[in-house]
Amino acid sequence: MRDLFLIGFLFSLFAMGTRRPFLLVLVYIYIDIVSPQRLTYYLLNTVPISLIAVVAAVLGWAMVDKKTDSRFTARQGAILLLLIYCAITTYFGADFPAEAADKWSWVWKALAFAVFLPLTLRTRLRLESLLLFMVLSLASIVIVGGIKTLFSGGGYGELNLMVSNNTGFYEGSIISAVAISAVPIILWLMKHGTIFPPDRRVQLFCAGLIVACLLIPVGTSARTGLLCIGLLAVLMLRDVKRRILYISALAVASMAVVPLLPSSYTKRMDTIRTYQGDESASTRLAVWKWTLDYVSSNPFGGGFAAYLQNDLRFDVTTVEGTAHNASIEKKVTTDRARAYHSSYFEMLGEQGWPGLFLWLGINISGLIRMEALRRRYRKPDDPLLWGGQLAGALQHAHLIYLLGAAFVGIAFNPFLYQVMAAQIGLDTYLARRTREARQKPPPGRQSARPGVRISAPSA
Repeated sequence: MRDLFLIGFLFSLFAMGTRRPFLLVLVYIYIDIVSPQRLTYYLLNTVPISLIAVVAAVLGWAMVDKKTDSRFTARQGAILLLLIYCAITTYFGADFPAEAADKWSWVWKALAFAVFLPLTLRTRLRLESLLLFMVLSLASIVIVGGIKTLFSGGGYGELNLMVSNNTGFYEGSIISAVAISAVPIILWLMKHGTIFPPDRRVQLFCAGLIVACLLIPVGTSARTGLLCIGLLAVLMLRDVKRRILYISALAVASMAVVPLLPSSYTKRMDTIRTYQGDESASTRLAVWKWTLDYVSSNPFGGGFAAYLQNDLRFDVTTVEGTAHNASIEKKVTTDRARAYHSSYFEMLGEQGWPGLFLWLGINISGLIRMEALRRRYRKPDDPLLWGGQLAGALQHAHLIYLLGAAFVGIAFNPFLYQVMAAQIGLDTYLARRTREARQKPPPGRQSARPGVRISAPSA
């Protein structure tokens, strides 16, 4: 039954896309996030629906869509340059060619679509539609995880998010970081949305979705999610008017929620302070040290999956007993082929220093540009105030994602590049609207025609 529902839903989206080609772009966004082919038993998983969607989206834009307002920006060029550089390291410098080609098979799609997507975002309606599809697609995973967390409490590696395959958006740490980074976008849609005007029903749904997003780190017991929640709370100080009241309410809510958290979650969060005794945290530090040593002799990286050659040896320190009668035990642990568990070290180990600096430049330039838009369009009487606040929401989502990326290998996750595409589309749209407003004649005057003199308006 689930297979038939998903097929019917996708078929209806493709059918509507024949009348409105931009919907085909949104179909690809849905497939990229939800991966419906992984939710079916035998029907969709035999059809390359992702390839069909992206080909249909590009052809629809090329054949039908207007190109007058489309702009190719320097940031798109930087993403294209990163795509070319990754292709070179994959085919000419990979330490593990077969494994590198496997990762490249989906990385190039994420990068190429990030270059293409801003070309289609010509109007506010399209920008909002993109964000709405991103949020609702993510909600199909988050709501399930939130409900299961409420009834079972979850646990590290135990929360089943519709599929048993623990990869992509269905991996605990990844969905925790992405879910929290989506909260600023949800808050913007709750306040400024036009597709679903922000009435009581929309606000109630968005509030429930935010609660589900906050429950995901609890259900997955992901320490990354806790750090992202902390950054979200700090960033919201920029927008709240009564900061003292906000901080007081946050403190009261924290004291009320902590006793209700499952013991499995609180025990795992305690390992943030005692990371020396946690094998997972110690392994990450060892991998990061190995990566720095590796690039000292391989400055251009080893291509995708270069971590497969690491051989780690590190100490795990455990403390037992009370403070006055404690015994410290050190255990030597070895491991091999451990993943980077950090997007920054992922980029460094696989693409070397050039790839890391290029990736950081793409991200940092987007953050700076969103801050400029946020400050420019912040006057209450500005008709483009919604754009300035959207720039702030996209910047906050980006910052939270980059914090989570410090502890999860999500440098090429499609969600990041969809946020970047929304930033580029918003930037070009606001620039065009501002330029049109400057060229528009002032009220009370008409455009001059040859041989006609425009008199000054009477008092």
